[in-house]
Amino acid sequence: MSITPTPAELLEIAAVVAHEAAELAARRRSEGVEVAETKSSAVDVVTHTDREVEAFVRGRLAELRPGDGFFGEEGEADDSTTGLTWVVDPIDGTVNFLYGIPQWAVSIAVVEGGPDPLTWRALAAVGAHPPPGETLPAPAGGGAGLGGHRLGGAPPAPAGCPAGRRGSPAPPPAVSSTRRRWSGWSGASVT
Repeated sequence: MSITPTPAELLEIAAVVAHEAAELAARRRSEGVEVAETKSSAVDVVTHTDREVEAFVRGRLAELRPGDGFFGEEGEADDSTTGLTWVVDPIDGTVNFLYGIPQWAVSIAVVEGGPDPLTWRALAAVGAHPPPGETLPAPAGGGAGLGGHRLGGAPPAPAGCPAGRRGSPAPPPAVSSTRRRWSGWSGASVT
């Protein structure tokens, strides 16, 4: 790896560490999970595994990329001396993880910029989803992928069309504003 890593090199680091962390989380899930604390509400939980996985990711990234910053969901942030910061959600989907629902992942991104998140520019991100063994890489400007295929979203809404409608016909007037807002969502497709 070069002194100044390329986004592809950073993506590879994120993928390796996310995969290792997801394997750790899956092992802990099979052993049983306990809530460590709640945050903003009774369903906004932190498990002991969240904390263990975040500590693991922090340690691996410090080993592989000394000087890079770290911004984890469960712990304190570390400042960067390299201009790069790793942003981590150790178990993205903690409630699903807690209840044994397989839709959860370890999410790791790397950004460049100062300490203010509003100045960050994403370089690469990975979601490692262990129950089916999926890894979703997302290089800067390249979109997300799965199984070697690029994932695409819905095309941009036409000018003058309300956000989220994507050209769908207008709902009848009796439909609630919440339903109207989401009725045009078309999800992602593999291209």
